[in-house]
Amino acid sequence: MPKIELINKINDLQKSDVKTTITNRINEFKKIGKSSDNTIFKELCFCLLTANYDAKKAMKIQQEMNDIFLTADLGLLKKNLKSLGYRFPNVRAEYIYLAQKYKNNIKQIIDDNKSNSSNLRKWFVNNIKGLGFKEASHFLRNIGYLDYAILDFHIIDVLEKYDIFSRPKTLSPKKYLEIEAVLKPFANKLNLPLGELDFYLWYLEVGEIYK
Repeated sequence: MPKIELINKINDLQKSDVKTTITNRINEFKKIGKSSDNTIFKELCFCLLTANYDAKKAMKIQQEMNDIFLTADLGLLKKNLKSLGYRFPNVRAEYIYLAQKYKNNIKQIIDDNKSNSSNLRKWFVNNIKGLGFKEASHFLRNIGYLDYAILDFHIIDVLEKYDIFSRPKTLSPKKYLEIEAVLKPFANKLNLPLGELDFYLWYLEVGEIYK
């Protein structure tokens, strides 16, 4: 059965160096989550950049811009994103600029909402323009909250290949939560949180681990 085959492949990866790489990456994320408001906000900016864009390139832009995310006005954000070759400089600069009002209390927002993982993600989806369920889940995983599936079509293609879920035409919020609900018991069988399972599924699809 395809589903059993996928379980076996992930179990094999958990006995390999891939497991060490993933564990180290998760520990790095947990450190970010315990860092300053500024560090967490810069991770939010990274996730705002990743939608429909290459994550590796977004990582390089995050490193180049660094504290510029914290203090730049809208014009300077646009200028920097353009100069770094970012694909959507105007729209994403606006998203980052609008989000700056939360840069000094983002940890408090997380603390106020983290008792309910669903509410925590909803807060970011509802209040940070440009963050859908995938990007909000990505951000929360990248600061150490592992209760969320980071679903894009790379991951969904893996799920379809192993008969866990069929590829939808579009990934609406309703469909996102529907797929996540199917994936959760599968993650439980592997004794993995959704945010960690994502790394294994991603590795099976692209052969690399990054954030």
